[in-house]
Amino acid sequence: MLIVASRLSRIKPSATNALTGKVGELKAAGRDIIGLGAGEPDFDTPDHIKDAAIEALRAGDTKYTPVPGSMALRQAICDKFKRENDLTYTPDQITVGCGGKQVIFNAFMASLDEGNEVIIPAPYWVSYPDMVALAEGTPVFIEGREDNGFKITAEQLEAAITSKTKWLMLNSPSNPTGAAYSRDELKALTDVLMRHAHVWILTDDIYEHVIYDDFEFFTPSQVEPGLHDRTLILNGHSKVFSMTGWRVGYGAGPVELIKAMNNVQSQSTTHTSSISQAAAAAALNGPMDFLPGWVEAFKGRRDLVVSMLNQATGITCQTPEGAFYVYPSCAVVIGKKTPGGTVIENDTVFVTELLEAEGVAVVQGAAFGLEPHFRISYATSDELLKDACERIQRFCASLS
Repeated sequence: MLIVASRLSRIKPSATNALTGKVGELKAAGRDIIGLGAGEPDFDTPDHIKDAAIEALRAGDTKYTPVPGSMALRQAICDKFKRENDLTYTPDQITVGCGGKQVIFNAFMASLDEGNEVIIPAPYWVSYPDMVALAEGTPVFIEGREDNGFKITAEQLEAAITSKTKWLMLNSPSNPTGAAYSRDELKALTDVLMRHAHVWILTDDIYEHVIYDDFEFFTPSQVEPGLHDRTLILNGHSKVFSMTGWRVGYGAGPVELIKAMNNVQSQSTTHTSSISQAAAAAALNGPMDFLPGWVEAFKGRRDLVVSMLNQATGITCQTPEGAFYVYPSCAVVIGKKTPGGTVIENDTVFVTELLEAEGVAVVQGAAFGLEPHFRISYATSDELLKDACERIQRFCASLS
């Protein structure tokens, strides 16, 4: 008999990873499937980064590194924060993990005790609440209303803070909505946090460079320097450098917190690949001339998808400020029936029937904490996106 720890009852499998696996199975079975679930750029890692990895291999850079990451990479991260965000960090304030997800996991494992609360705006990335729960914390959700661009307000944050609150988890630009907080919107939130000295902020800035329409990115401690000593900034290489498989994420924060996170990591993965670290340092220190073309391509895809989804019967879709997702509402089609007689009771049924009828794989809003919506990743070709949106239009038109 398999012995499973009771703590696993607090969590569920990642909905986005499950969808990716399902798409693979259906394609292997011969189905014509368009998968719009994975949050992964379709561009290749730039050549100068791959060349740095090859050079590291040839130079024998294949041994263990320090737990928090190589000194070369941590210094490159410090330089990045100074150059791009006007924030000063030293290498002992930096930790490198096997992707951004591990950095968040380490932070919660290192800082949460049973009963500590973590405020999470909804909709949220699917892994945030489960990582809080696995660390014996309690997720507290604030709804980012659609009529406010899926963003929370200072009043909502103030009302959610209790004596048990340990963290505010903020993601801008957001997965799953692409919503991003302006400087003024962040200032309103940081003003609240300045009144509650026991609350820390974990800001997930992974989509920092994927922004559109002259939107200007800020991280919270830029806006409010008084929060610097209780802020953990999460960032990484997966999105901006298209390095998802390289598994490099990093965090920047106070030395005491970083040391505790490194203790957690020392008893789990130790560190990410030395080859990936060498490539990651080269990425941060190297040219970014590829990025404007990528962002322009993403913007064109965003505009295509938003336009076509808003032409689908019963679907409404906002235009996001960043990332490469849209989060359309399917509220109008709830209660309608498919030609086969299935009632669209909620967004989970909607995405299930869409996959079955038209072979388009998207993620239900229930996975992100705000229904009835679904998430589309437009990090794929214009041709596939156009085909997928035509199929969604056809599916919605078939409902009665």
